[in-house]
Amino acid sequence: MEIFDLEPKQVWRNFHALTQIPRPSGHTQQVANFLVDFAKKNGAEAWIDEVGNVIMRKAATPGYEDRATAVLQAHMDMVPQKVETSEHDFEKDPIQTWIDGDWVRAKGTTLGADDGMGVAAAMAVIESKDVEHGPLEVLITMDEETGMYGAFGLKAGELQGKYLLNLDSETEGEITIGCAGGMDVVCSMEYQPLNVEAEGMEAYKITMRGLRGGHSGLEINEGRANGIKLMARLLFAAVNTELAWLCEWHGGNMRNAIPREGYAIVVCPRQKADELKALVEKCRVMFNKEFEEVEQGNIELTIAPCDMPTQAIPEEIQENIINAVMAAQDGVMRMIPTIPHIVETSSNLAIINVADGKAEVSILARSSDDGMKLWLCNSLLACFSMAGMKVELEGGYSGWQPNTKSPLVAEMSSVYERMFGEKPKVEVVHAGLECGIIGVNYPEMDMASFGPTLRSPHTPDERCYIPSVDKFYRFVLEVLKEIPKK
Repeated sequence: MEIFDLEPKQVWRNFHALTQIPRPSGHTQQVANFLVDFAKKNGAEAWIDEVGNVIMRKAATPGYEDRATAVLQAHMDMVPQKVETSEHDFEKDPIQTWIDGDWVRAKGTTLGADDGMGVAAAMAVIESKDVEHGPLEVLITMDEETGMYGAFGLKAGELQGKYLLNLDSETEGEITIGCAGGMDVVCSMEYQPLNVEAEGMEAYKITMRGLRGGHSGLEINEGRANGIKLMARLLFAAVNTELAWLCEWHGGNMRNAIPREGYAIVVCPRQKADELKALVEKCRVMFNKEFEEVEQGNIELTIAPCDMPTQAIPEEIQENIINAVMAAQDGVMRMIPTIPHIVETSSNLAIINVADGKAEVSILARSSDDGMKLWLCNSLLACFSMAGMKVELEGGYSGWQPNTKSPLVAEMSSVYERMFGEKPKVEVVHAGLECGIIGVNYPEMDMASFGPTLRSPHTPDERCYIPSVDKFYRFVLEVLKEIPKK
């Protein structure tokens, strides 16, 4: 069986079509054109706004013309993550899906169900001839995963809707009414590399892989290992015992993904090579023991000879960078005091690249409290400034503040209970959603977020729970049917 044979067929068929179009963040023009063509072929009005979002409009079905306009909203881009052995090119190759029992997965890459399932559901509504709904708009934003640029670029007045249904949540049976805000903390510096004196030295590549990684909003509270942090611990020990001199360091590749792998290039005095190898093995055993319950013994830490580099990092610079990464906050800082099972403030030390005279560290700071977010960002600024790095705070946005008296959420909860015999959970989440950003220009718009069940988004283990998709889509249709009158 292929995914386009699954039920509801119209949703899975559309999702399959999306998997065939490369759409990593930063490369969404092709999928945007596809969505506009799809909408027009199905009789809807559609266009791409000046920032790159796709907007569609569909007239009400007969008898529903007096309803308020509803907006179905999702994002078109996906996080490009793959296992180290994969040769997949996210800018050229389609995603290869497979069915694993009750789950749909991808072969060695992220699946793109975040938020391809939301887009696919909106497409199914657009093409349907018998779905009952009032006036309808669909907003498919670009580059949500790298900075919510599509939501930031959406102009006031572009939409007419009164109710917005965000289709980007990841647990069926939950309705999300609030989320954390975020800020990108980008630390950089330039340095004058040293020439490597190769005599009496050996060069090694130390590689870390096998970590679970994960979504830095949804899974930051699970205690998963951060590959950059673990490598920093090893390098701290190696440099401070004069076993190694750092030449390059790379790890992570997405601001909102917990880094799963990375590597460092070092040079070592020949007579100390065995000590360095022993240290790497000691760290491998130690890290696996520390994270045994979470990483399940899968942390790989290897050392292998490599070509002798021509440049190394000056002593003070390597120590400052390693020290700053060691000291920087990472993981959960605080839970919401009034909702103690939800993370309030967290830091994801996401990306590091040090080579060729340039060093850059990228961190995503999240908090549902603006004061705590400012404290965290200033703490990171202080930490990396002491290392001599320039620190810039970019792409900041406030959280989506929950409206506990939302008429839309009350109606959705009633509809869900009537359909499935149980009340949905009404939650706030630590992950970022576009609702708060859209709400700046549309303050009167009533919003809620929901979706099918996804697990491990932003990793190659991303998967979608097949039975949840049918419930999710039927719920979408029933909510559209019950949108209030104007």
